[in-house]
Amino acid sequence: MNKAGTAYILWLGCLLQLHGLHRLYNGKILTGLLWMFSFGLFGFGQVIDLLLIPNMVDEHNTKLRARQGWLPDGSLPTQPVIQRVVTVDAKPVPPQPMPNSLVVKLLKAAEARGGNLSVTQGVMETGASFAEVESTLLQMVRTGYVEITNDPKTGVVTYEFKEL
Repeated sequence: MNKAGTAYILWLGCLLQLHGLHRLYNGKILTGLLWMFSFGLFGFGQVIDLLLIPNMVDEHNTKLRARQGWLPDGSLPTQPVIQRVVTVDAKPVPPQPMPNSLVVKLLKAAEARGGNLSVTQGVMETGASFAEVESTLLQMVRTGYVEITNDPKTGVVTYEFKEL
């Protein structure tokens, strides 16, 4: 993460005829080079940047956090980001309608377990295959009624039914 103090110190590089170092530091390459070759826009841009440096640093840090998958306040997201693409013979399988009987069985199994269910538990309760249970649970996640979490003790991926 960049710091405003460091950017101000680099701004002082203008005293050594090194204009625009603070802009390069904050990822503004084109304007940094422009400042460098035009003496900080003939000094005017350099002086105006005294007021703009805190925003430049914040903008750079926000972009950096976003690239790293962090929240804007610098914390990690609490929900894991899981993306799965089901493939058969290297071809993506389009989403299929959820079988209602399987959904009802999964709901009953989750209710019996306090609103949390793993794929293995779903398979044991319903008798369906792992692929069927997992794809059905993922489709339920897309509807917004189910969230994916990890069991704090075992780390197993569980599906949390918020309404149960």
